[in-house]
Amino acid sequence: MSLRIAVVQPISHRPPDDEANVADAIGFIARAAFEGAQFVCFPESYPGPWRMPATYDPTARLADAAAKHGVHAVFGTLEPISPKDATAYNLVVMAYPDGRAPARYRRTHPNGPWIYTGGDSWEFQYVAGDEYPVFDTAHGKVGLAMCSEVYMPEVTRALALRGAELIFMPAGLDKRRLWATWRTLLWARAIENLALVVSCQNLFSADQRGLALIAGPEEIHYESTAPGLAVVEVGLERVRALRAGRDEVGSSSTCAAKQGVLSPQWQRPKLYDTFYPRPAREAAD
Repeated sequence: MSLRIAVVQPISHRPPDDEANVADAIGFIARAAFEGAQFVCFPESYPGPWRMPATYDPTARLADAAAKHGVHAVFGTLEPISPKDATAYNLVVMAYPDGRAPARYRRTHPNGPWIYTGGDSWEFQYVAGDEYPVFDTAHGKVGLAMCSEVYMPEVTRALALRGAELIFMPAGLDKRRLWATWRTLLWARAIENLALVVSCQNLFSADQRGLALIAGPEEIHYESTAPGLAVVEVGLERVRALRAGRDEVGSSSTCAAKQGVLSPQWQRPKLYDTFYPRPAREAAD
C-alpha cells in the first residue's frame, strides 16, 4: 500500500517575525491534503518559536489543522522549561488526523546548550532529552529525529530497533559546506536501518540551497534544493520485505541494500554494552 508524503521547504520568517510561520504552515497543510498527502513534513523549528522566552505555541493550531484536513503533520517547536533561565527542549511534533494528543520527540544529541546560542536565528539554552519513542499510525510505525542528529547513527538505530519504518528527520538551515555529507548521511541512515528517511529545511531566501529528501534503503525517491511543497508517493512494502528477508550469497543480484540488518542474522545485542569503551571496574578490596 502506497502513501503520499508532502515535503515542505518554506521561505521561513526569521525571529522576531516567526509567529507568521504558523498561518503559512496551516496553508501548507490544507494544500498538502488537497493533493492527497497523508503526511506533511515541515523543517526543524518551523513554525517555531525559535527563541526563549517563547511568545507563542503553534501546537494547538497545527493539530487542529491536521485533524480538519485528515493528515499527519510533522513540525518543529520549543517546549519551555524555565523562562527565567531560557531553557527549553527542542521538539519535533507529529499531529494526528484523528485529533488525538500530538506525538513529541525531544532532541537527544548533542549535549547542550551550545548548539542553539550565539547565532542570529535560534537563541535558547537547549536541554537534551533522553528517550526514543516510536508512534503507531495507520500507515506504519513512525520515528522522529532532528537535523544534525543525522551525524549520530545511534539515534535512528534506536528508533529502528524500536520498530520505526518511517523516520522524519527535519533540519534547520542552509547546510553550506556540510551539504554533500549531510545528503550522504540521510541516505545512509535509510540504508543501515532499512527505513524511509524524510528531511527538509528552512530557507530564508529563494537563493539559498535547500535539502529536501526522501530516501529509501535502495534509492532516493525524491530530492530538491528549491523552496516549495512537493507530494511524493512512496511505499513501505519494500522496507518490510528487506527487514524480513535474510541476506544470502547472491542477494546482491536482487537487493540494493543488505537484508535483515535489524534481525538476529546481523544483530548481536549482547555486545551493545561493549560498543562504548568504559573504564574497567576496580577490583574489589
